[in-house]
Amino acid sequence: MPDATAIRWPDHYHPARCPIHVSNELAIAAPIETVWAWLLRAPLWPSWYPNAANVRFLEGAPPDLALGTRFRWRTFGVTIESTVREFVPCERIAWNAHALGLDVYHAWLLTRTPEGCHVLTEETQHGLVARAGALLMPGRMHRYHQLWLEGLRDNARRGLPPAA
Repeated sequence: MPDATAIRWPDHYHPARCPIHVSNELAIAAPIETVWAWLLRAPLWPSWYPNAANVRFLEGAPPDLALGTRFRWRTFGVTIESTVREFVPCERIAWNAHALGLDVYHAWLLTRTPEGCHVLTEETQHGLVARAGALLMPGRMHRYHQLWLEGLRDNARRGLPPAA
């Protein structure tokens, strides 16, 4: 039986097969349902995560991500197209991302705790753009993912996201 507390990596994106792998985690003192609601509301990311811009749904019903949702957005200075590949409510979500020279898998795992929840986010990358970014700006993805987690925490502590 797979470990329920681990990321379920597709073979191509497994950290052992990728030159880039980043992992961040944070305990959040807020209900897991509230944290989940903020994470799914992708069009709001640019309002609280400085590394997200121009989130647009291509397939799926906005404003919340769901299994199969395709969306285009800008992050780390690159416009990418993502598709939600894994979706278990209040537990896990993962999407891939593609752009010229970039092939990414970004997974989130939420675990209920007595204080609220623990959030783990991991990303793996293939491609020339990924390698260049890691070489020229080491640690940047880790720093920005930490900001994403902290923004998620700060918003969840204030309550649910606004209605769409």
